[in-house]
Amino acid sequence: MRGALRDGGMIGIALYCLVPFYWMIVSSFRRTSDIYDKSPVPTPWSLESYSAVFDPGLGFGRALLNSLVVAGVTTAATLLIGVMAAYALARLTFRGKNVILALIIAVSMFPGALLIVPLLKLFTSIGWINTYQAMIVPSMSFALPLTVWNLTTFFRQMPYELEQAAMIDGCTPLAAFRRVMLPLAAPGVFTTAILAFIATWNEFIIAVTMVNAEDRQTATVRIAQFSGAAKFDTPFGTQMAAGVLVTIPLVVLVLVFQRRIVAGLTAGALK
Repeated sequence: MRGALRDGGMIGIALYCLVPFYWMIVSSFRRTSDIYDKSPVPTPWSLESYSAVFDPGLGFGRALLNSLVVAGVTTAATLLIGVMAAYALARLTFRGKNVILALIIAVSMFPGALLIVPLLKLFTSIGWINTYQAMIVPSMSFALPLTVWNLTTFFRQMPYELEQAAMIDGCTPLAAFRRVMLPLAAPGVFTTAILAFIATWNEFIIAVTMVNAEDRQTATVRIAQFSGAAKFDTPFGTQMAAGVLVTIPLVVLVLVFQRRIVAGLTAGALK
């Protein structure tokens, strides 16, 4: 009985997560005239929407490149700062360490919408509007707390004896961290990198507020600004096709590296 309930629950969760994505894929292969058809399979299949996505006038290819630049730089910078900060918080002993950790996680609880107006005013005054850094820096402020908190917990679970053994063999503290601790922490670092990349890749409100130049807009913003043949016509098929193209890299990334992600998420339990 318990097994049946468990399997039923897993199937229900899977369907809840996958059905919207399935319907997006199906809608992307419908013709514009059939977009409101409720059949579970497109009849006939059409690549009309995918052809429309890459129309030079939409600039979606450039938007995908912008998303890759913003997400990639944000993830790299977040890891560079977050790994060092997490290691220091996990290994060093100083007054107020727990307070700092509490403040870091508290920062991530602020609704992003509340920070848009002050950030917009700040970036306007320093000339950052319509630049990559106007999207990267705010995204880092939301990704860093998660990175520091996760990796601090991960480093705390690693025994001190590893570093001591490395230093007995002649390593400096920095060399022990770089040659011993960081490779062992790779599953946690990799998992955090994936989560930071996905969060930045899907980010919308910062990108749509800070950037209005088409050559700097990310894919999520361009999808929202697609227009149809008429002024108030919404091109649902084109938006569905663009949504599939934006989602596929994330799905592939998770499927390819799923073992490392699971290892990073379960490392604390295994230790």
